[in-house]
Amino acid sequence: MKRLTGRWRIVEMDLWDQDAIDLVGPGFIEFDRDGTSEFGFIAVRGWMDCRWGTRDGRPLVEFSWDGDDEGDEISGRGWAVLGDGDVLTGHLFIHRGDDSAFRATPFSHANPRDWR
Repeated sequence: MKRLTGRWRIVEMDLWDQDAIDLVGPGFIEFDRDGTSEFGFIAVRGWMDCRWGTRDGRPLVEFSWDGDDEGDEISGRGWAVLGDGDVLTGHLFIHRGDDSAFRATPFSHANPRDWR
């Protein structure tokens, strides 16, 4: 769990390019130790209820979430696992809507795009 906690920069999604991901602000997913976490990309904002575990010996988080997309209530589920090189890979599902794989890396103070 400790290696997953913190703020991660969404750097790739199957359905959307980086400009779309960063439409409102830098796309992110953030995990807190208490399991109440959040994410944001495009105009979607979600608050997660997380469960920690492992998959093939790697840190894993599975979550359900609710949130909004331009003011419309939405919900879903997802998961993320920590891979080689501190790259987070996962999948986000929107209930009765789109779903997309994603990749995320730790936020960096050295990358100005992370803090625009």
